[in-house]
Amino acid sequence: MNVPFDSELEDAKLASLHAEEEEDVARIVSEKYGIPYTDLHIVPVNMDALRVLPEADAVAAGVIAFDKNGKHLSLAITNPQNPALAGVLSHFESEGYMIEQYFISHASLLYALLKYKDLSQAKQSKEGVFAISDEALAERSRVSTLSGLRAYLNEVLLDKKNSQVSHLFEAILLGAFTLGASDIHLEPEDEVVRLRFRLDGILTDAGSLDQHTYRQINSRIKLLSGLKINIADRAQDGRFTVAQDGREVEIRTSVIPGGYGESIVLRILDPQATQHSFLEMGLHPKLLQRLQKEIHRPTGMLLTTGPTGSGKTTTLYSFLREIHTPDIKIITIEDPIEYHLEGIVQTQTSGEEYTFASGLRSILRQDPDIIMVGEIRDKEVAEVAIQAALTGHFVFSTLHTNNAAGAFPRLVDLGADPKSFASAVTVAMAQRLVRTLDPKMREQRATTAEEQEIMKKIFSTLTDPELMPASFETVWSAKPGSDGDTGYKGRTGLHEAIFMDEELGEFLRTNPSATDIEKHVHRQGYLTMAQDGVIKAIEGITSLEEVFKVVDLPRD
Repeated sequence: MNVPFDSELEDAKLASLHAEEEEDVARIVSEKYGIPYTDLHIVPVNMDALRVLPEADAVAAGVIAFDKNGKHLSLAITNPQNPALAGVLSHFESEGYMIEQYFISHASLLYALLKYKDLSQAKQSKEGVFAISDEALAERSRVSTLSGLRAYLNEVLLDKKNSQVSHLFEAILLGAFTLGASDIHLEPEDEVVRLRFRLDGILTDAGSLDQHTYRQINSRIKLLSGLKINIADRAQDGRFTVAQDGREVEIRTSVIPGGYGESIVLRILDPQATQHSFLEMGLHPKLLQRLQKEIHRPTGMLLTTGPTGSGKTTTLYSFLREIHTPDIKIITIEDPIEYHLEGIVQTQTSGEEYTFASGLRSILRQDPDIIMVGEIRDKEVAEVAIQAALTGHFVFSTLHTNNAAGAFPRLVDLGADPKSFASAVTVAMAQRLVRTLDPKMREQRATTAEEQEIMKKIFSTLTDPELMPASFETVWSAKPGSDGDTGYKGRTGLHEAIFMDEELGEFLRTNPSATDIEKHVHRQGYLTMAQDGVIKAIEGITSLEEVFKVVDLPRD
């Protein structure tokens, strides 16, 4: 059988083969010179970087400035021995740039030089900030739902323009901001890369990318975050800033290697997400009234407990904003600083040079009134924090325990002296986050006999009859709608707290278990997290299903 000769197809195959060979040669030469290789057919060129070098100079020196973050400049070169290159490098060094060089093929250079044609139309971004374009912001209404976002992403993916990657990245960020995502997950699989958003604490599919496009997005994220684009076999962490609607949002980047490529998680550190006031935390009125007094004490220690992602740091930030006035000095030590608080001195740990322990000792020499320690992790930090609370300071901090009662055995496990922390700790509280019901998408339902039995057991320890629900016969539940609506919108906290008094202080000196402490403090008459959750389900704030996901249910 004679197959007709397709000259165009064969020419395309030959051109592709030549291109692969040229890139292979470039890789070999890059190893010879000890310069990391990259490919600007894949790695996006930042227009702000392109502006720092005139096109004529780029052609003469065989170099492209392809990424810029502040005074950090990434240059792609074709010949390290080009005399004109030395002049370019000298110029940038005199301007105070810190240069990172990459080796590219001549074909890669020619491809990148075409970007100069679009330079006049490109909007310049603020120094060190990735700006979402006005064109992208105009599509906000289209990405306000998951289905709309998926359709818009597919539309951008079909667009084969040179700026496709930038548009796609903008669409992903805009969708995440619009939908209120806390994290963006990019997870390579065998054939595709999954895009998922964490919405109200739940991971939700938002679309998928092909591997080629993902490699371009991957490179763009790495460059923005100050990470090595040529390293893919170990974990890397970084940060970058996104400008939208006249405000800036920090993004924390985590990259880890995987079987099908690097997995990326972008944590969105939106300051507006922590702007909840002390009064908007979902605290029960009785607990709120007591905490308002406790956090204004001149000395003592307040501990918030709970697993990762339970909102402990957000709660502490709300406390700090509540008590902050111009006449007091507040200093924090965190790992890392997630949100910046105006008027408050915030410091960040840095490996072995500036640890929680050493940082806390340094903070005490700064004459603070209030101290926030991101987390008490070991004996040394616990002891210094306790001493600070006993010597004229109020200390806020967190612990990883299941409930408020567990804070005290945890301090013992860390090596703290019960006599000391019984005098230092004034409040131990615990919390969980649950999704709140959308008032427009909820329905009241009758509870089952089993649910009623569980709720009665939960309230069997309550000593304040005024807090007892009138009935356990009905609760509210989500009524899911179309277009991916779950019936939930936002999150609220379930809380419990233990307040130090003389009787409890004496009891703690006997080194009791968390269970014994729980039984001992029932007399204080405050709600447990489970009781708080059930009341919120009865009132229509959340659902019983959400509550039972995060609290320990009574055992038979």
